Amino acid sequence: MKVLSLVVDGLERANSDGLLEWALGQDADIMCFQGTHCSEYSLPSNDYFPTDYHAYFADNYDDHTLNGVAVYCKKMPKAIMFGLGFMDFDHLGIYIQADYEHCSIGSILVPSAFGEKGDKEAKMRFLSQLGAHLQKVRNKKRDFILCGGWELAWQPRDAEESGNRLDIPGFSAEERDWLGSVYQAGYCDAFRELDSDIDDFTWWPEGDESPGLRTDTHIISSSLAPCVTDACIDPEDAFSSHAPVIIEYDIEL
Repeated sequence: MKVLSLVVDGLERANSDGLLEWALGQDADIMCFQGTHCSEYSLPSNDYFPTDYHAYFADNYDDHTLNGVAVYCKKMPKAIMFGLGFMDFDHLGIYIQADYEHCSIGSILVPSAFGEKGDKEAKMRFLSQLGAHLQKVRNKKRDFILCGGWELAWQPRDAEESGNRLDIPGFSAEERDWLGSVYQAGYCDAFRELDSDIDDFTWWPEGDESPGLRTDTHIISSSLAPCVTDACIDPEDAFSSHAPVIIEYDIEL
């Protein structure tokens, strides 16, 4: 199973740069997009609903031009879950999940603490609830693959200027501690199962010439770690301020 994930910074804008043509050429089984800035009904053409995929969208209830996540599935899921049951956050359009027999794939966009509109307090409240949720579902008889824009970097090798700056987005002690606690509680970073390089980055929050961060990944149930067969970041295909993450799993849906 091949799973592609990308924060698109606006699905229509990214598609004007060739996103969907490129993505369809990857022949992924699942495509997870975050930051879609649209609703299913606001999309202008059938180009966004390719015949080989079942497309599902979760948008911000109040303003569909904010946030938004989507999942494109070759094989129809048994169920689609919108939100995580978090009263303060589900209306923001930041989580959608495709459920199969023994595996669930989620597309997640963690609330941002970056920039003028960022809200670290809200971000940490969301992460606190998410951590409790991940603990709750850990013992269920299913595996989880959570793909997305986490705005979190755990280790110095995941932030290009980790030794020189104190204001790196997602790299505060509080945020790193939260991510570390997830990795110690039955989950792992799928990309790091195969790649230990220090120069793999996925997000350039201040532009192409700015330091990079590796904040986009698949956080997976630790039981899936042996199933990761290939993992890559593709910074050459630029459709947004983020790079696509493509991971292959030895899994049958």
